[in-house]
Amino acid sequence: MTWFGIASYEIGGAASTGLVVGDALYDADAILRDAGLSRTIDGGLNLLIDDWQDIGAKALQALRCAAADIASGKLSAVPQTEYRLLLPYTPRRIFATASNYYEHAQEMGTELAPRSESSPYMFMKAESSVVPTLSDVVIPANAERVDWEVELAVVIGKHGRHVTVDNAYDHVAGYTVINDVSARDLNRRTDYPFKHDWFRGKSFDTFGPLGPWFVPRECIAEPQNLRMRLAVNGEMMQDATTAGMIFNIAEQIAYLSSILTLKPGDLIATGTPTGVGMGRGVYLKPGDVMTASIDGIGSIENRVVAA
Repeated sequence: MTWFGIASYEIGGAASTGLVVGDALYDADAILRDAGLSRTIDGGLNLLIDDWQDIGAKALQALRCAAADIASGKLSAVPQTEYRLLLPYTPRRIFATASNYYEHAQEMGTELAPRSESSPYMFMKAESSVVPTLSDVVIPANAERVDWEVELAVVIGKHGRHVTVDNAYDHVAGYTVINDVSARDLNRRTDYPFKHDWFRGKSFDTFGPLGPWFVPRECIAEPQNLRMRLAVNGEMMQDATTAGMIFNIAEQIAYLSSILTLKPGDLIATGTPTGVGMGRGVYLKPGDVMTASIDGIGSIENRVVAA
């Protein structure tokens, strides 16, 4: 099967849906229109994910066939100089998993209970924090220790409550890359007895670079064996694989669905490995450029600026 991604992009001032194969982007709107799916054009990937079991499945089949045809030269790519990538889609909700890699917990000074006596620790990050690749990440005026965190983002495509571990992947539409930017100094509070405030420290506008596109589940054979990297100004900071998760993707889905109903468009940021700035005593400053990459998906690049 040919690997492909689904992108959202802007060309000539208009938003369009793209089919990504290799390093090239093709006009997915034209492909979907030819397949009789013209109503998907205005909704783009958001509509496909919202109705992943019906419209999304039909669109996926059309794009799968088109991706296979590209090798035969039947389609022409959109010139790279003529478009810019947008957010692949807008998450309905963002759930994030804290301290989900042992070495990361250690570098943060977090003492974890034995896995057998624990469960995933989830929090919510504002969906309004997301920005596409090549957009600026803005350091708030009151933040002094802003940090990076590359994470595999899992996109939900099917409603689910009390989902079992064995059936968890039935609810996954696909994957993308998220950089869970965090103001470490604002993650903590001294004005309340509750010492942590991850929502505040992680939910500022622009604190969720996401993309560069969405990759359907079928194109990622081993999501628990993907190499993740994050570099700042070309210097590698994080380099690990998703195999190091304490609670794997299926376990996170099962846990979340034991609390609430998962819905199409929900995004799970599955945790970050070791190598964050706090563990090194190094933080982001204006002018820095972060590049977050996951093999089998792609890379996002974001510059840091002051408010």
